[in-house]
Amino acid sequence: MKTSKVGTFLKIPYDLRWPTWAVIKERSWNPNDKRIFTSHIFGWGWSINLYELFKRIGLIKK
Repeated sequence: MKTSKVGTFLKIPYDLRWPTWAVIKERSWNPNDKRIFTSHIFGWGWSINLYELFKRIGLIKK
């Protein structure tokens, strides 16, 4: 049985690949993604897109 390093389990996303700087930036500071909660950078769960969060609370004007 082969296990996947990326996917969902019980509707919770996971990514077991070693994170790169591009993945860290994409999931934690992404102006092109309207979601606040993105797939976790490493492990199981969610990360926060700080750009979208700061924009919604008014710290970033665009």
